[in-house]
Amino acid sequence: MLEPSHNNELPAIPGKRYFTIGEVADLCAVKAHVLRYWEQEFPQLSPLKRRGNRRYYQRADVITIRQIRSLLYDQGYTIGGAKQKLSSSEVKDDTSQYKQLIRQMITELEEVLDVLNSPAR
Repeated sequence: MLEPSHNNELPAIPGKRYFTIGEVADLCAVKAHVLRYWEQEFPQLSPLKRRGNRRYYQRADVITIRQIRSLLYDQGYTIGGAKQKLSSSEVKDDTSQYKQLIRQMITELEEVLDVLNSPAR
């Protein structure tokens, strides 16, 4: 669902297990209040809630949010249309999510390779 050209606009997802709402907002280029609204609208989004009702998102949540963002902002879907698109694509297959993960891993591996190939200081 995310076109390759859109991936360059968003920062790479760090190799962490959990992300705060502020981190996810930065990673997905949306405001925190938009994320909270999308949680109500999209059943696919269900971050863990811990002490003090703090939200902790996982990597899959970040990818789903990026898919929602792409559908709404880049492809012009309405909330209802994006819900249908996500649920229909979930039933078919999550290949888009896997492609996004693979692209992310390639980017991270290329960064590691650059570090390894750089001369020692």
